[in-house]
Amino acid sequence: MIRRLQKTDIDAVSGIWLDANRDAHDFIPAEYWESNFLPVKEMLLQTEVYVYIDECKNEIEGFVGLDQEYIAGIFVRKEARSKGIGKALLDFIKEKKQELTLNVYQKNERAVRFYERQGFQIIDRSIDKSTAEKEYLMRWSCKCSICKKEIMKIKYGLYDS
Repeated sequence: MIRRLQKTDIDAVSGIWLDANRDAHDFIPAEYWESNFLPVKEMLLQTEVYVYIDECKNEIEGFVGLDQEYIAGIFVRKEARSKGIGKALLDFIKEKKQELTLNVYQKNERAVRFYERQGFQIIDRSIDKSTAEKEYLMRWSCKCSICKKEIMKIKYGLYDS
């Protein structure tokens, strides 16, 4: 089940954030993630976050954070990876948005491949100022005809009468 973050979820979600970042980004010192833990924990309560709950265990297995159409991150508990949770979270937000962007470190090859499989394309390359690591800016756009029709309506003020 996927639902909006609740205040009671914050300890589990912030723990997943810290563990997932230390694990996936072993090329960045763990101290970097640890020093950002409390600010991120506070920020999670103020942003759009959806959690994936394993209903059998009644446990949060992962989450996705959004800022408008920007994916701040998808994080899945290590033991729950490669079980479709990240894809489920991504599919959930794809239903809500017509375009999504995100940044991913180039050295995080597993994540880059995951996003490419999900239809994201690299549109820019840069250096993350806080870590000095190379990163990609990736974008996904809905390609279905229904989305295109809705985009045209919004863009050109075309409405069915």
